[in-house]
Amino acid sequence: MPRFRYQAVNSEGMAFNGALRADNERAAARALERRGMTVIALHSEQSLAADAGRRRRLKPTDVILALQELATMLNSGVTVADAVSAQAVSAHHPKIVAAFAGMSRGLQRGQQFSATLAASGLPLPEYVLQLARAGEMTGELGRALADAAAQLEYEHDLRSEMRNALTYPAVLVVAGAAAVLLMFVFVVPKFASLLARADDLPFLAWAVLGLGTWSNRNGIYLLVVVVLAGFGLAQWLRRPGVKESLLDRLAHVPVVGDWLIESDTARWAKILGALLGNRVPLMRALELAQSGLSLPHRRSRMGEVTRAVRGGSALADALEDHDALTATGYNLIRVGERSGQLPSMLESLARLYEQAGRNRMKRLLILIEPIAILVIGSLIGTIIMGVILAITSANDLAI
Repeated sequence: MPRFRYQAVNSEGMAFNGALRADNERAAARALERRGMTVIALHSEQSLAADAGRRRRLKPTDVILALQELATMLNSGVTVADAVSAQAVSAHHPKIVAAFAGMSRGLQRGQQFSATLAASGLPLPEYVLQLARAGEMTGELGRALADAAAQLEYEHDLRSEMRNALTYPAVLVVAGAAAVLLMFVFVVPKFASLLARADDLPFLAWAVLGLGTWSNRNGIYLLVVVVLAGFGLAQWLRRPGVKESLLDRLAHVPVVGDWLIESDTARWAKILGALLGNRVPLMRALELAQSGLSLPHRRSRMGEVTRAVRGGSALADALEDHDALTATGYNLIRVGERSGQLPSMLESLARLYEQAGRNRMKRLLILIEPIAILVIGSLIGTIIMGVILAITSANDLAI
């Protein structure tokens, strides 16, 4: 029975807020009237949650949690129809509730679960749908969805880890740039009177004082330019293919490139292992794992590997011929092919690359922080040196 939140006033004029259960809104209003209350506002908790949810963006964690719960119910013996119906009346994000409600209706019409999932509108990669189809064919849908949720969570954690790793250096750079800008706008102009003797000032002193004076006079325009530049950069990064192109260029930078490549390869091995573990055909699994790569040049290379395997080459040989992995990776995959344990070997390979990527990330942070401090310190030192030169030059002329 649904719950309703209400605001009402009793016969003595006292205001009350609360909740009650009723079949519908009219029944809830009548129940309050029987208590001698005058209803001011009455809303179902479901509609309030839906309104709040519509204002909240659907996050990857919302989708992951819904899939994890669905997989848990299926692995516990709950039927697909009952599990989907339970998710359709859950307290999840309204978009997820609506998606599962549509899936429930599709199942009642006799559609397959994978077909309803594909038509649900949820932001799911193609390999999740393929895992669902494989789970239906093998009768292990719960396990397949659990693997899909685990892979989605792994990718989300990987992105969060990369984002968090770059947060401190980004804050350091922004704070340093703000400090330099404040010095130019508010500190340096205090010594602008020394520009009257510009012919007698050293070049560094003249440049610092002149730039500081200009920044002070045109501070508003400078702020507008900075804001517009930031907005333009954000819009540029949202354009299709821009981020991929930028990542592809960063992949050729020492240390940074190794980190990106190892993280991307770990994602490829993880997806491929999950797909093969759920009996997805090798060629289809290779295509889906290739599409999950972030770096365009890695995607192209794995595409060549896929074509070589389709032509009859062993997976380990194709990877080695196209220089796609390390020697350890080739050995693990070769052993997996010979022993029939390729999914577990790919899982081990993903862990190795994941750990290597974390080590690269730590090394990158160790390099970024001192470089940022050195650059910012040099800029501030240059400003201070310019001001000091201007003061000492003015004193020498006065003497």
